[in-house]
Amino acid sequence: MTTGTLITVAPTGAESAKAEVPALPVTLDELLLTAKECEALGAAVIHVHIRDDEAKPTLDQGRLRETVVALRESTDLIVQLSSGGAVTDPEADRLAVLDAGPDMASCTMGTLNFGDDVFLNRWEFIVDLHTRMQERGIVPEYEIFDLGHLTALQRLLGKYGLPAGGHVHVDFVMGVPGGMPGTTPALVAAHQALRDLPGGTTFSATGIGRSTIPVMLASLSAGGHLRVGMEDTVTYAKGRPVESNMQLVARAVGFAQLAQRPPLTTAEARGLLGVPAAGR
Repeated sequence: MTTGTLITVAPTGAESAKAEVPALPVTLDELLLTAKECEALGAAVIHVHIRDDEAKPTLDQGRLRETVVALRESTDLIVQLSSGGAVTDPEADRLAVLDAGPDMASCTMGTLNFGDDVFLNRWEFIVDLHTRMQERGIVPEYEIFDLGHLTALQRLLGKYGLPAGGHVHVDFVMGVPGGMPGTTPALVAAHQALRDLPGGTTFSATGIGRSTIPVMLASLSAGGHLRVGMEDTVTYAKGRPVESNMQLVARAVGFAQLAQRPPLTTAEARGLLGVPAAGR
C-alpha cells in the first residue's frame, strides 16, 4: 500500500455550463487562481480542460499552449491535459492536445455510452495516442470507465510497450451513466483486475456526482489515490452547491490524513508517476 495519497484536481471539465455553475473556473485567470489554491492545500496534479471566450469547451491550440505555460510558471503542479475534450471533438483535435507539451495527458481505454451521448475511443485512436505519448515523453493516465477497459489496457501494453516514464497509472472514473457504478463492490472488482497489469501499477479513483464520497473512501481503503474537482461534481452535499474546487480538495486531503496517508508533494508525485522534474 502506498504510504501517501496522490491528489488530482479536475477543476472544469467539458460538461457543466458557467451560467448554471457560476463558481466554475473557465478563464485562464480563474484556472490559475484555482491551481494555486489547490496546490497549497495538497493537490499535486491538475487535470485540465479549457474554455473559449464564451465559456464553451475548446481544444484551441493557442489556448492550450498558453495554459500549459502559465500553469508551469505559476505552480509546481503536474500539468495533465485531457485528450478526451468534449464528446463531440474530432480525433485529430484530441491528438493535437499533445502538441501543447503537457507533463501528462489522459488516455481513455474504450468507447462507452456517456449519459445520452457516446464517448468514442476507437482502438486505432488509442494506439495512436499511446505511441505519440511514448515518442514525446508525455506520461499517460489511462482512464478506465468500465472493467473491459482494463483488458484493453493489458492488450495495449502487451503490443506496444510501457508508457513514457515506465510506470502504469490508471484512473477509475466511476458513476458515469453508461460506465461502472460508483460503488465499493465495483472498485474492488476493478482493483482485483489490476493484477493482470504490470507490477507496481497504481490507481486513482473518481466518483461522479453523488458517488464522490463512497468512491474516495473505497479508494483510500484499497491503497488508491484520489481525483476530485468540479469536473466530476458540482454538489458538495445534498442541496448544497460546491463553492470552489478548494472545498473539494480540502475534503479529499482531510480524508487522506484520516487514513494516515497524507497528500504527496508534487516532487513525490513526479517520482511515483515517472514524470520528469519541472523545467525539463
